Amino acid sequence: MTRRALAALGTTAAALTLAAGPTATPAHAANGTPGERETVCADSLFVRTEPLGAWMGTLYRPQTFLVERVSGGWAYGFAYGDINRHGWVQDGWFC
Repeated sequence: MTRRALAALGTTAAALTLAAGPTATPAHAANGTPGERETVCADSLFVRTEPLGAWMGTLYRPQTFLVERVSGGWAYGFAYGDINRHGWVQDGWFC
């Protein structure tokens, strides 16, 4: 490619990036905060009866989970969506 073609390609890519806005930025997962209804950032997040316990259902992005407490890398609370019950999820997968 010539320098002129590379410059034009770079300008086009920069313009497309700016036009995409902040929604083009990937979401960063975070820990849950007790008392907050958090949005799931993971594609899927298993809800369990206890940490590493039996599977009760799956939350999908952007379903929500009301965090009631956090312990040892797990969050306990209420899973909204299709589950609609209390359970445990692995912490660190919220937006």
